[in-house]
Amino acid sequence: MKFKLNLVTLALIANTSVFVPNIAFADGYGVQNANTDKVKFDKWACKRCAIDTGVSGSVGVGVGYNDSNDIHSANAFAAENEFAGKVDADVRYTNESGYRTTVEAQDLGMENGHLDVNTGRVGQYKINLNYRQIATYDTDSAMTPYQGVGGDHLTLPSNWQTAGSSQDMNELYNSLNPLELSLKRKRAGLGFEYQGEELWSTYINYEREDKTGLKQASGSFFNQSMMLAEPVDYTTDTVEAGVKFRGDNWFTALNYSGSSFKNQYSQLTFDNAFNPTFGAQTQGVMALDPDNEAHVVSLMGQYTAGSTIMSGRVHYGQMSQDQALVTSGYGYQTPVDAVDAKVDMSGANLKVVSRINRTVRVNASYDYSDRDNKTNVEEWTQISIDSATGKVAYNTPYDFTTQRGKVGVDLRISRGMKLDVGYDYRRDERSYQDRETTDENTLWAKYHLSAFDKWDMWIKGSYGERDGSRYQASEWTSNESNSLLRKYNLADRQRTMVEARVSHTPIDALTIDFGGRYALDDYNETQIGLTESKDVSYDINLSYLLNDDMMVNAFYNRQNIDSEQAGSTNFGAPNWFGLVEDQVDVVGAGFSYNNLLEKKLRLGVDYTYSDSSSNTQVQQGIAGDYGDYNAKVHNVNFYGQYQATDKMAVRLDYKMEKYQDNDPGNSIAPDDIWNVVGFGYNNHDYNAHLIMLSMSYKL
Repeated sequence: MKFKLNLVTLALIANTSVFVPNIAFADGYGVQNANTDKVKFDKWACKRCAIDTGVSGSVGVGVGYNDSNDIHSANAFAAENEFAGKVDADVRYTNESGYRTTVEAQDLGMENGHLDVNTGRVGQYKINLNYRQIATYDTDSAMTPYQGVGGDHLTLPSNWQTAGSSQDMNELYNSLNPLELSLKRKRAGLGFEYQGEELWSTYINYEREDKTGLKQASGSFFNQSMMLAEPVDYTTDTVEAGVKFRGDNWFTALNYSGSSFKNQYSQLTFDNAFNPTFGAQTQGVMALDPDNEAHVVSLMGQYTAGSTIMSGRVHYGQMSQDQALVTSGYGYQTPVDAVDAKVDMSGANLKVVSRINRTVRVNASYDYSDRDNKTNVEEWTQISIDSATGKVAYNTPYDFTTQRGKVGVDLRISRGMKLDVGYDYRRDERSYQDRETTDENTLWAKYHLSAFDKWDMWIKGSYGERDGSRYQASEWTSNESNSLLRKYNLADRQRTMVEARVSHTPIDALTIDFGGRYALDDYNETQIGLTESKDVSYDINLSYLLNDDMMVNAFYNRQNIDSEQAGSTNFGAPNWFGLVEDQVDVVGAGFSYNNLLEKKLRLGVDYTYSDSSSNTQVQQGIAGDYGDYNAKVHNVNFYGQYQATDKMAVRLDYKMEKYQDNDPGNSIAPDDIWNVVGFGYNNHDYNAHLIMLSMSYKL
């Protein structure tokens, strides 16, 4: 018998004696009996099996000019200075012995840049080095009379004259200086993974994050307050380590995760800008975020038995903080110098997925988590806003226990038709709360249809109810509240939700995708508080390939959230009603044109516009409007990339952002409120531009 040999046949011949030495083939028809006398084995080389060695990939650099008079634009451009630079890289190195190194960098040098380096030997070990920078900017036009901003001691000018109201402070406007409210995070990490024998591997990762900047805070003396710039200088160290074991049908891992948080500043001292009335001090002190630690040990595993997969995880951890209390200005003896707070955390997760037959699959899961606050309860002298009551108060050790259970069935009705149904249950137990226990029950179903050519669609609906134990105020919560008041996260609730999505490809070059969602939360037993919340959203996406070189895409999304609430001014039945209407519209489009100028030039533009608004109306006999809030943002990016040589490409980007908002909370002069010294006007209204020239080189 004669037949032609191909690469697969040769591979079988070469490996038969190694992997299947005891297989008997009938009457000499096995591949090892093939006639190979005329085969030239040296000509048969698997080109795709060869491992590329050496250096490959690309590197790039960029320099840009930033034109902006509002630092808020740095959230979009990732550049706060006038000039910006960046480094990009996607480099791989491999040698014949299996050592491999990869370097990935994107926008390194910008405010959102990151770097990731991996090196090691495939299948044996890997070393990872990573770095990331994240920044968020609020404003650079906040105004304050305080000196020493950036430190933990804020003082007023030597010529400051206190007054009973901010309007009477003669030196207020003469003393104002601008400050920047922004936060920057820098993360650096080092990791190591080692693959031992076939059954086990281990890893350890270390990461340090430094967070610096200024954030908004306030200090008060009875009913008078000043807006303050709180210094942020945090360091968080995180360590993760573990060992993994793997078999043919099982997997298990033992893991440890620990973190240590350090704050450079323990307290913030500030001068009183007002006349010290009612026994108030001329200087105030506020405690800042305390140092703390957290440690968690977990054991997880997975086992496969036929068509059934079982997995689970158990964990135990503890959070603690014992920093000394800030007692400056308190005026009373504290029962302890440090709270020595401890919270134990434990939990378990179990999940089972089993395929009954070709059309039915069932899944079930159970989650348990417990937060046990073991902080000692001490007696404290309580100070109210108008006088020292002398009444004894206690720190409250809140405990939480949550249990979740889910059961679902996936039913494949026929080809292109699938039905999923399920039941979800949740119980929350809380100590020292208005309601100690709440139970949630939810039924849901999802139908997926893809049987029609060029159509894919699904619809999902659910209905859930939350109830629980008796709702009552207590001395631990607020016995001064209206007895009819219900907190929305504890109140009885009926939740109805429907969402659907349809995708259609009428022609190969055009794809249309549409989706919508409707959710209604009805707090049916609430008289005072949030009574109803409705969330409606829909979106449409379009992608069209005009020809082989031109492509256009566009999208539109809208979301409306309406919240209704009722209140009372006399601690009785509701006598005023409020409506909050939130709306967000986002629209975008993009166009690209490739292979211009002898297939060397690519041009494109991306544009997005978002408009978010909120309006609050209150009705108490007559309707009152609290005023609108809105923010409008236009973002556009024009770009062109030219392939100068086979290896070098040059790209030019022009980005523009037009931003405008009118937050009433940021539209207040430093002395608009008589008992507040504010930060002044901090709304945004700007046009910002960024031009970036970059070059990439293919190795």
